[in-house]
Amino acid sequence: MTSQLKLSDAVNRVAPSATIAVTTKAAQLKRAGEDVIGLGAGEPDFDTPDHIKAAAIDAINSGKTKYTPADGIPELKEAICAKFKRDNDLTYTPDQIHVAPGGKPVIYNALVSTLNEGDEVIIPAPYWVSYPEMVKLCGGTPVIISCGPNAQYKLTPEALEAAITPKTKWIILNSPSNPTGVAYTEAELKGLGEVLLRHPQVWVLTDDMYEHLVYDGFEYKTIAQVTPGLYDRTLTMNGVSKAYAMTGWRIGYAAGPAELIKTMRKVISQTTSNPSSISQYAALAALNGSHDFLPERNEVFKKRRDFVVAELNKADGLTCATPEGAFYVYPSCAGVIGKTAPSGKLIETDADFASELLETEKVAVVMGAAFGLSPAFRISYATSDEALEKAMTRIKKFCSALT
Repeated sequence: MTSQLKLSDAVNRVAPSATIAVTTKAAQLKRAGEDVIGLGAGEPDFDTPDHIKAAAIDAINSGKTKYTPADGIPELKEAICAKFKRDNDLTYTPDQIHVAPGGKPVIYNALVSTLNEGDEVIIPAPYWVSYPEMVKLCGGTPVIISCGPNAQYKLTPEALEAAITPKTKWIILNSPSNPTGVAYTEAELKGLGEVLLRHPQVWVLTDDMYEHLVYDGFEYKTIAQVTPGLYDRTLTMNGVSKAYAMTGWRIGYAAGPAELIKTMRKVISQTTSNPSSISQYAALAALNGSHDFLPERNEVFKKRRDFVVAELNKADGLTCATPEGAFYVYPSCAGVIGKTAPSGKLIETDADFASELLETEKVAVVMGAAFGLSPAFRISYATSDEALEKAMTRIKKFCSALT
């Protein structure tokens, strides 16, 4: 006889990542010989800059391949402090810095350090797919606020005020946003900050991973910067994945109150332990080194954004706003719901749209339901111009064939 493994209640509350599922499906079809264009992955198609790679090679050659302190080497923590002062006018000391193997572990370490059963976490939708799942995994309750196109996919002070209860422990903010690319202005952040100042039990977790990827002269701000009264209860998270094209290096970091950071350090010491020593020295070079490559790369992203938005708005039944940052767009497909594909499939949801688009035209996108707001879908334009041109042609063809 064999006994059946009983899974934990915590893991049974969690759904798998939809973005990873789409990327995996696209890769499988490619391996099978299909001409698939994957627009699901949130990953720059640029290479890691040479000076960062050189720093990693030097770290290997000089024997920096051993265990490090659980949440980051001192040199990297000092560089992170300098980054926050340089870019955000925020002052931190190394004991307020947490380094982890990616942005996800930073967020998880913060939530598991603070959430108890019944605690609520406010999450504006559309949201990054992992936020509510990590809240549930840590025993908390996600409180989703729908922020549709009429609100420019942004949380308003009025909606935030209405969502706060005595059980609210955190709010998670993400600007520029994954999946929409929208970014909060200084005035918008101040409006949210004024609400939060009235509720001292609510902590702020702000995900600034796309900070350097903004366009059209947008001036980036983070909430602790514009509302200093929130400094002592804000965890400001960032990383090297997106701006420096270092997704595989797995380095995320955060700054916040020393007592919270101390607890997060305890968590990481008993889970992943330290991030890769080599990746930490590469991140040190990224933060301290030249950023001259960013304007050129951002100009490429901006041109791709403008092209994709223009082409999507030519597609029957689709509408797409122009976002301020990141490398995503979030077109509405409300105009195709209720139509029928040439295969005979009725398009009842954005999941149907994404599935039929992949099957028919071999274009992989992520359904809006995965991000908590439908009917829509996410496109990552962090891929080649050629791939985007082909994809837009296929999407327009697909939409025009719906009846």
